[in-house]
Amino acid sequence: MTAIDEEKTTERKTMKAIAHKGYGRPQPRVLDLGKVDVPVPEDDQVLVRVRASSVNPVEWYGVTGPYFARLGAGFRRPKDPRLGADLAGVVEATGREVRDFAPGDEVFGAGSGAWAEYALARATRVGLKPANISFEEAATVPVAGLTALQALRDHGQVQPGQKVLINGASGGVGTFAVQVAKAFGADVTAVCSSRNVEQARALGADRVVDYTKEDFTNLGIRHDLMVDIAGSRSFLACRRALEPDARFVLVGGKMTYRGLGPLPHVAGTILKSRFRSQKMKFFVAKITTEHLSLMRELIEAGKVRPVIERSYRLSEASDAVAYLGQGHARGKLVITV
Repeated sequence: MTAIDEEKTTERKTMKAIAHKGYGRPQPRVLDLGKVDVPVPEDDQVLVRVRASSVNPVEWYGVTGPYFARLGAGFRRPKDPRLGADLAGVVEATGREVRDFAPGDEVFGAGSGAWAEYALARATRVGLKPANISFEEAATVPVAGLTALQALRDHGQVQPGQKVLINGASGGVGTFAVQVAKAFGADVTAVCSSRNVEQARALGADRVVDYTKEDFTNLGIRHDLMVDIAGSRSFLACRRALEPDARFVLVGGKMTYRGLGPLPHVAGTILKSRFRSQKMKFFVAKITTEHLSLMRELIEAGKVRPVIERSYRLSEASDAVAYLGQGHARGKLVITV
């Protein structure tokens, strides 16, 4: 079905969707479930009937609206009311230029406004869903799973037998990072809180450090690669746990809506890493069909499995965002549609 054909059939069709109406703590006046028109795919897009989405820090910052997060998004109120990147569902229609997907295909990836019954996505940002997991599980993979994959493989250049330290091993990115590192043959040290120690072990970590009882920078073990998700220690302190030629990949920092959020930690880490022997890298994950396909292979091979802590209905999106903001999620939070 072409975009023109789809426009004729959906011009009066509506759907349920979360509308982002303002900034602040998640509540109905900020996030509202209402009716909007079903979007029509452009030439390079697919229209997906969304079965599930998930919540990431980018949505939490977008909703709460610290000033740094409003740049480009609208200072007084959001310019774009759509929310949600991660999606898993079934292709409903395709644009003229799309050749790799067809209506009926089960896909996962990243789109625009996935907290809705239908969402658009570039064909280059979706892939076929892993056959051995549910839509809910698949919806956890795109942002968090690809962040872990790219941190370890592309930026960390992980090799079999290397010692890898993952600081923040219990959240969405962290649970994927432990498994991806093991899938590439690494020896993994996972850092998390007491309540997540057994989960980290079950995911395959070779050793687990409870940061409430032990300082991971004083283990006496030198690691070849560190993926810092929690942002709980300075780069200079972390150097004690790294080999002189180690790689340090920074994913983010503590979630806070005050001031500049994680930006001071990111900037400070970049500055402190200058002229050091360890190579430091900060990046934002790119969602591509190629990387989604690799994650699908790892999942179907049984080497990686999504970890879901809680599921929410679309009408409960505010609750999901609020819980993520508490900073204690054990795995991913899913929104079912």
